[in-house]
Amino acid sequence: MLFLVQHGEATTKDQNPDRPLTERGEVDIRNLGQFLEQAGVRVETVLESGKLRARQTAEILSEYLTPGLAPEEMAGLGATQPVGPVIDKIRERDRPIMLVSHMPLVGALAGELVAGAEDRPPVAFRPGTAVALEWAEEQGWQVAWMIRPELLR
Repeated sequence: MLFLVQHGEATTKDQNPDRPLTERGEVDIRNLGQFLEQAGVRVETVLESGKLRARQTAEILSEYLTPGLAPEEMAGLGATQPVGPVIDKIRERDRPIMLVSHMPLVGALAGELVAGAEDRPPVAFRPGTAVALEWAEEQGWQVAWMIRPELLR
């Protein structure tokens, strides 16, 4: 399984140039983490882009999904990075992982993996959205499920 997560709601640059999560963003990600934990989701690692809002999102999710393991920063997870190198890194791993990143990258990754085209994301991301993709030998990557924060409020 591969889990793609758009970071939680963040402040605007005018409010804080580092763009940390808002209070609502933190609550949404905690709700998501609790939901995923209760659903039995486990990942080998949570990888994040290095931006504060992604790191905060990854840290919260790691509390629930990889207790005792800190998330790892992964180069190439910036909003406008090319998808090819990220997909290569995904293929290197044979255990469930979670990537916490930004739009448009998470949409482009989902599009390339599921539809074969970066510009055709098969899901509508918004801050705090998680999408699970699973590999099927004959069909390739498929959307197993997605959850948006408003469903958990």
